Amino acid sequence: MLLFDISMVRAGREAAAWRTRLAHELATRPLDDTWVLTGAALATALGLWLIILALTPGLRRHLPLKTPAGPGKVRAVLDRDAAALILRDAALRVPGVSRARIRVRRHRINARADIRFRDPGVVRTDLTADLHEQRERLALAHPPKLTVHVRQRRG
Repeated sequence: MLLFDISMVRAGREAAAWRTRLAHELATRPLDDTWVLTGAALATALGLWLIILALTPGLRRHLPLKTPAGPGKVRAVLDRDAAALILRDAALRVPGVSRARIRVRRHRINARADIRFRDPGVVRTDLTADLHEQRERLALAHPPKLTVHVRQRRG
């Protein structure tokens, strides 16, 4: 509204009443007035919040997918939770894995699996191969690194 009012003043119209009153109040109040200090604190907090928003990347919960080499600009993304579910299902299909926890971040995929039977080294090899294959099937534009941890569970 402020920018609209300023553009209207530049076009030859008079300033809005609220803006004229605000300018008068700011010109006549002392700088150590409670309302002036409160307004300054709010403007500072708003400015800092806008700077923080400008510096943080957007769409953090999404992973960009590879786009086909065609004339149109197609953008597709995959939610990180959905990617984790797909990878968890692939991990649970490996023989010997009884429980799997997958955490997908922007640059890393952490996979933890509990083993009930089979040799942990063989299961880790199979699990790593299957998760690499499934990660490639996701067709991510920037595939995250994959780390796999397995542990033998008794009982």
